[in-house]
Amino acid sequence: MGIIQDFKAFALKGNVVDLAVGVVTGGAFGKIVSSLVSDVIMPPLALITGGINFTDMKLVLREAMVRADGKALEAITLNYGNFIQHSVDFFLIALSIFMVIQAMSRLRAAKPEEVPVVADATPPEVALLSEIRDLLKRQA
Repeated sequence: MGIIQDFKAFALKGNVVDLAVGVVTGGAFGKIVSSLVSDVIMPPLALITGGINFTDMKLVLREAMVRADGKALEAITLNYGNFIQHSVDFFLIALSIFMVIQAMSRLRAAKPEEVPVVADATPPEVALLSEIRDLLKRQA
């Protein structure tokens, strides 16, 4: 029963829950940015570049062929277009995250931090002992 309680305490810690929320949110954010790249940015870029689709760009190292024994061999290609596409995706995701963090930093800086007001800096134990001392003085 102790292991279950320990696991429950671990799983419900703030850091683990925060991490889970961050991973799920990051996954969803990644899909949004990927859609932004493939559906919004790449079509105008393809129009400017004459309809080039980066993901279709590749260098054929060996053509597909059929061996003498009749077995088909697939072409071997260097798919540098996928690399370009993923690099653009990464750049836009990093840029988006940077912009969100900058906006959050500006909001934090614009909002004045509240300084807690301490009425009495005397520790509670000292205050209690002082009250007891004063009561004893009154009784004497």
